Amino acid sequence: MTVDRLIRIFAGSFILLSLLLGVEGSPFFVAKAWLAFTAFVGANLLQFGFTNFCPLGLILKKLGVPETCAPAARR
Repeated sequence: MTVDRLIRIFAGSFILLSLLLGVEGSPFFVAKAWLAFTAFVGANLLQFGFTNFCPLGLILKKLGVPETCAPAARR
């Protein structure tokens, strides 16, 4: 897994989780305040699109996650 792919997985998971916890019709509803987390993740994705800076990306890189896939070995 690469940094970019993990960022997408984390963002999608956080958005779905916060919607589950923040939408009143959900069986897992806790409070509408969880929708603020959805907005935060969305805003972070928007600024990442413009600036190519993501705090999660920095953390993943420090944990040793590769930025790109290694090229396939040629036979």
